Amino acid sequence: MTNKFLLTMTLLALAGTAHAASHVESAKAAAPVASAAEMTDGEVRKVDMETKKLTIRHGELKNLAMPGMTMIFHVKDPAMLDKVKQGDKVRFTADKIGGAFTVTSIEPTK
Repeated sequence: MTNKFLLTMTLLALAGTAHAASHVESAKAAAPVASAAEMTDGEVRKVDMETKKLTIRHGELKNLAMPGMTMIFHVKDPAMLDKVKQGDKVRFTADKIGGAFTVTSIEPTK
């Protein structure tokens, strides 16, 4: 075998490996990620109907690896804004959707 032949075969093998790896990475990126978001306790600090956002003081959000704090969230469904008012104690789930921290479910607590 010539050096040229060995070089060609090596390059073809490497190209095939890289191509297969890129398909695996593409499949991982395209696969929906199942979120195991647990309900978190919080208190609604502000309901902004105009921007469709909630400010919530919350406990730890384990699925987002986030400690307790007060922050502004988008809402998955604007109808959620009608369920709560400033000062309400709530339980909610949140996820990162399209790069934004988003409340995916919310319910007032007693």
